[in-house]
Amino acid sequence: MNDLSMRYYGDPILKKKSVEVEAVDEDVRTLISKMSRIMRQYEGVGLAAPQLGILKRIIVYKIDNELVGLVNPRIIWRQGKEVMPEGCLSLPGVNIDVKRSQEIIVEGLDKRGKPVQLGELGVKARVIQHEIDHLDGVLIIDRVHKKKLKPVRKQLREIKEHGLLC
Repeated sequence: MNDLSMRYYGDPILKKKSVEVEAVDEDVRTLISKMSRIMRQYEGVGLAAPQLGILKRIIVYKIDNELVGLVNPRIIWRQGKEVMPEGCLSLPGVNIDVKRSQEIIVEGLDKRGKPVQLGELGVKARVIQHEIDHLDGVLIIDRVHKKKLKPVRKQLREIKEHGLLC
């Protein structure tokens, strides 16, 4: 876990489904802390463990100065639909319109291993859905019709070939 590096489009790990975390222990808390630091370093608002090569169901996000780490997050309710542009740290420079639920209720474990249930809407709901997609091997480009990808195909090809855009 010492060599955590960002994984980019084309890395097969981004298409794999993550496994449930059996226990929130010191290793999981350390990983959440490292993920938070890396997310800030890359100026992101959310990060999922698979984006760092770890197939565990762990996400972090920071919105409105609230840093949250969730283990085994699961959306148990959703309502409304909204289309907004999204980017992704694993797809640098790519922004596409993605349809997501406007409101969600998510449950999981906090960094102490305690069960939590959060009702979120707007940007927080969108970020959580985006990060949970990563846990299921789904990228934003998988959420749109292939025709909508035409404007970003060159970028996608460059990311796949070089790991990121320079």
